[in-house]
Amino acid sequence: MAETAVAQVMAELAALEDPKTRAVNEKHGDDHGVNLGKLRAVAKRLKTQQELACRLWETGDTAARLLALLICRPKAFERERLDVMLREARTPKVHDWLVNYVVKKNPHAEELRLAWFTDPDPVVASAGWALTTERVAKKPEGLDLAGLLDVIEAEMKDAPDRLQWAMNHCLAQIGIDHAGHRARAIEIGERLEVLKDYPTPPNCTSPFAPVWITEIVRRQAVKDAGGRRP
Repeated sequence: MAETAVAQVMAELAALEDPKTRAVNEKHGDDHGVNLGKLRAVAKRLKTQQELACRLWETGDTAARLLALLICRPKAFERERLDVMLREARTPKVHDWLVNYVVKKNPHAEELRLAWFTDPDPVVASAGWALTTERVAKKPEGLDLAGLLDVIEAEMKDAPDRLQWAMNHCLAQIGIDHAGHRARAIEIGERLEVLKDYPTPPNCTSPFAPVWITEIVRRQAVKDAGGRRP
């Protein structure tokens, strides 16, 4: 029955493959052509199925792995399994969904954060930084924020792309959520100029940390003032 279910799902995903969608995704390093809205609709119909999710992951197919991450039970995975899965995640979208939809909800998230943070593989390390950013925003107690800024100041400028992006997000989050470190976070961002020239669509916030921090803090001030501009 399990093999039949996998074959049926794979056939359905193949039928949803669209060359134009694939062309767009491949520009971002994602080798699949399934519209994510349609993928989520399939997941909604299948509901949670841990065994099927594991079988789909094992196919190695990117669309199948994305679907697996939507129908799995995040808390069911052991720490070692999640470590293997992260290292198997070949594409940016699979990596991001694994971290955000599964690892963050898993009871081993903090252990994995610490293990991945200093991993020699920069893509694995970027997951450690993503989990650290989550803690900066939601559970900063026990984090050495000044120490994080020291590392970012020393290493972000020359970090590989995915790791650099994750470190930059952490820098911005520290500046946004922790007023006592805001001036230093902005200063580091201004001096390093990481993502300063990143193309940003209209009505979107630039990922350049000084702009990002300033804009989100401004919005929060407006919200706190009941919608009135400060």
